[in-house]
Amino acid sequence: MGTSSSLSSVRSSLWFIPVMCVLGGVLLSIGTIAVDRAAGFELIPRWLTGGPDAALGILTTIAVSMVSLATLVLTITMVVVQLAMGQFSPRIVQTFLRDKPSQLAIGLFVATFAHAMLAMREVQSDNEGQVPGIAIAVGYVLVLTSIAMLVMYVHHIGRSLRVSALIELVGNDIRRLLDERYPDELAANEPDPHVIVAPRSGVLTSVDRPRLVDIATAADCVLHIVPAVGGFVPAGAPLIRIEGEHRHLDRDAAVAALQSGLERTIDEDVAYGFRMLVDMGERSLSESPFLDPTTAVQCIDRLHDGLRQLAGRVLPDGRLHDANDHLRVTVPAMSWNAYVHLAFDEIRLAGAQSPQVSRRLVAALCDLLDVAPPERRPVLAMQLRLLQQAVGDGGRDPADRHMALAPDGQGIGVAVDGDAAVGCLDASLQT
Repeated sequence: MGTSSSLSSVRSSLWFIPVMCVLGGVLLSIGTIAVDRAAGFELIPRWLTGGPDAALGILTTIAVSMVSLATLVLTITMVVVQLAMGQFSPRIVQTFLRDKPSQLAIGLFVATFAHAMLAMREVQSDNEGQVPGIAIAVGYVLVLTSIAMLVMYVHHIGRSLRVSALIELVGNDIRRLLDERYPDELAANEPDPHVIVAPRSGVLTSVDRPRLVDIATAADCVLHIVPAVGGFVPAGAPLIRIEGEHRHLDRDAAVAALQSGLERTIDEDVAYGFRMLVDMGERSLSESPFLDPTTAVQCIDRLHDGLRQLAGRVLPDGRLHDANDHLRVTVPAMSWNAYVHLAFDEIRLAGAQSPQVSRRLVAALCDLLDVAPPERRPVLAMQLRLLQQAVGDGGRDPADRHMALAPDGQGIGVAVDGDAAVGCLDASLQT
C-alpha cells in the first residue's frame, strides 16, 4: 500500500520530471565542458560563440530567459488548474498535475538554465580568453528547442481546457485501468461477419461517401453506416452493417473511410452548428447571474436564418447509389422535422417566460411558415402551438400573454405588429 501510494504521489507531482531534467542538464553541461577541455576550447570557431564577454552575455541571457519561461509555464498551469476547478470539478486537479507536456516544458526550461549556469564557470577572460564553444552551441540548440516547446505548450494547454479533452483524458485513464485490473474477457460468441465494429472509440466526424460507394460496388454489397455524423461510437460497437456479399469486402478500407475524432466538428455536421447556437442561447437563459435574453435572441436570429435557408432545399435521405443506380451505402441523415426540433425545442422551453425571447420565436416561426413548403409546415405550426401554451401556462394577464406572443423580428423587446401575431397563431391552430 505504501509503495503504490508513493508511486501515485510521484506521478501526480509537478516536480519529478523537472528534477530529472535538471540532472540531465547538469550532466549535459559537464559532458560538453569535458569535450571542450579535451579539444582545448578550439573545437567551435569564435565567430559562432564570440569572445569571453560575448559568451558570458549569451549564457547569462539564456539563463535569465529560461527562468522567466519556467515561471510563465508554472503560472499558466496554476491558472488553468483554478479555472478547471471552478468550471468542471475540483477532482480534475490531479489530472492536470499529471500532465506530461507541462512537466516536460518546465523540465526543459530548468535544464537549459542549469546547463547555462554551469557553462558560465568555464568562461575566462585571462590572456586570449577561454570560451566553452560546444557548451554554447548546445545552449543555442536548447534555446531553439525551448521556443518550440513553449509554442507547443500554449497550443496544448489551450486544447486541454476543452471539456471534451478533459473527458477524453479521464476516459483513457479508465480504459487503461480496466485493462490492468480486469484483463480477462468472458467467452464471447463468434463475431458477426456482417458487422464491422469500431476499432476505437470516438465521434464520427466525416464520411467519405464516394470512397464507400466504390468499396461497396467492388464487393457487390450494401454498406449501412450505423452512427450518424456527430455520433459517438464506443470501441467494439457496430460501425458498419453489411447487406449481401461480404467475402470480398475491404473492411480496413471501409473503416478508413469513416473519420473519427475527439469531438464533433462543423466540417460536415450541420446539426452541430445548430447545436452550438442552441447551447449558447440556452445557457444565456439559465437562472444565474448571467441571464441574458439578448444573447438568446441573437442565437435565434442565426437559427432562423439557417432554417430559412434549409426550408427550400432538398435534404438527402442518406441513400447513395452507384453508376448503375444500385443502392450501395446508407448514412443516417437529419430530416427537416429533426432540424426544427433541434433549433427550437430547448430554447422554447427555456425562454417561454421571457417576452423578448418568445416574441422573437413567434416572428421566426411565422416567417418560416410563410416560406416553407406545405409539407414542412406542420412541425412549425406545432412549435407555435407549444410556444403559445408555454406562454399561457405562466399565469399571466391576457394582455401580457398577447404582448408576449406579438412577433418581434428585431428582438429588442418591442411588439411591432400584434395583428400579424394573432393571424399567424390562428393559422397554426388550424393546421
